[in-house]
Amino acid sequence: MKRTLLVIGLLSIFFSLDSFALPRFALGQKDKCASCHVNPTGGIVRNENGFFFGKNVVSMISPRDEDFKLSPKLSESVLFGFDYRSQFMYNAEIKKSDYMDMTGSLYFSAGISPTIDVIARYDFIQRIWEGYGVARILPNNSYIKAGSFVPYFGLRLDDHTAYTRGGDYGLLFSKGIAQGLIYNPLYNEAGLEVGANLSDDLFLTASVGKPKNHAVFSFDPTYTARLEFSPVVENVQLTFGGSYASVKTNLFTEVLKTNLYGGFAGFGYKRFTLMGEYDIAEDYLAGGTKTKAMMIEATYNLTVGLDAVVRYDKLETGQLTGDTKFAHLILGVEFFPYSFVEVRPQYRINYAGDSNEGSFILQFHFWY
Repeated sequence: MKRTLLVIGLLSIFFSLDSFALPRFALGQKDKCASCHVNPTGGIVRNENGFFFGKNVVSMISPRDEDFKLSPKLSESVLFGFDYRSQFMYNAEIKKSDYMDMTGSLYFSAGISPTIDVIARYDFIQRIWEGYGVARILPNNSYIKAGSFVPYFGLRLDDHTAYTRGGDYGLLFSKGIAQGLIYNPLYNEAGLEVGANLSDDLFLTASVGKPKNHAVFSFDPTYTARLEFSPVVENVQLTFGGSYASVKTNLFTEVLKTNLYGGFAGFGYKRFTLMGEYDIAEDYLAGGTKTKAMMIEATYNLTVGLDAVVRYDKLETGQLTGDTKFAHLILGVEFFPYSFVEVRPQYRINYAGDSNEGSFILQFHFWY
């Protein structure tokens, strides 16, 4: 049992991959993820504004003087970037520790015309890749995206151990282990996405695709849609909206027609942000079940470069046997001591049924 708990603690953190933007940054800055990323839905390669944010805004100590010049540009139209994460973990219950690589991604973006960008990501540790083109050729800077990408559903945290993302992904079901929704670290689709800026504050996306781990013509296409309203009201950034996905999931020998419904909301005021997501998955872990996943995260900027973070995740599997309720409580800080450097100490308590176990994690993040 103790060995199982150690594996759970290690692997539940292993997949905290940083391929997405942080929604709380958008809330705190009263802005949108697309303001800092070439990808309209956020994540992967940062544009010059996102590079400036990482170099001069988020860090405690930065080479802010104009004579020290850095740039993400390889040429006038080509951008590059990377993210690397590693971590140290100590399991308080069994008094054991470990250190591991988590992710190492390289990003490239080429502007092949004023309205068309080609974007690529390769994770050389996890051997994951994405590649797609974005054509902003529709009215009001709306776009068409084609290629291999992660569909836009809910709030895309950089931590996939949230049950609204992948949860305790990659482990068999047993004591203390719970799978989250389909959006685990390895998930992406080959397909087409359309994004419409219906107004300055209203953003709609819809996509159709095939998960890359499905054989040709094996399942019907996956459909995903998301609507977000993000107004600023008297210096308060608000965001709320909903998501829907229709997918086919393979449970042993049974193919399940799964429908995912979700809602999310958040606000940012001065140094404080609060956001949450609640999702329901019908016929996901078993036929005739409703799986419910929830995430709530609060952050407070203590000073430049130092944020306190508290997050609570909960999962109800909807199954009739075994452990059916799981939760995480995460307490920690995110420390940005210098440009493109982050240190993230956390204490995590994992709840399963009537039991719980705690772990201390120290993550290191370098990016450009």
